[in-house]
Amino acid sequence: MKLITAIIRPGQLAKVKEALFRAGVRGITISRVSGHGGQGGIVEQYRGSQFVVEFHEKVQLTIAVSESFVAPTIEAIVGAARTGEVGDGKIFVQPLEQVVRIRTGERDTEALTPVGA
Repeated sequence: MKLITAIIRPGQLAKVKEALFRAGVRGITISRVSGHGGQGGIVEQYRGSQFVVEFHEKVQLTIAVSESFVAPTIEAIVGAARTGEVGDGKIFVQPLEQVVRIRTGERDTEALTPVGA
């Protein structure tokens, strides 16, 4: 089992969500976050004054998947989120030690399977 965390542009969220659903990935947690990576700060102007925007709005997806879904999940995110510009985001893949579905007590891979599957 793996925990996949992806940081993407907010404008790409709909495409990424659609690509994940097509890949059979259903359990997704989405958070609004801000940060910066390679693009750094950007100088903008507001009412005649210049200021530096250091942090950019992003969307963080957190997805727990079984081993067989790791590659399709990554491919779906990369395929839908890539614009080719600096700031497209990153994907982090970490081992997931244990998962428990609270409602039923199911554990690990059984807890990752969609309800009714």
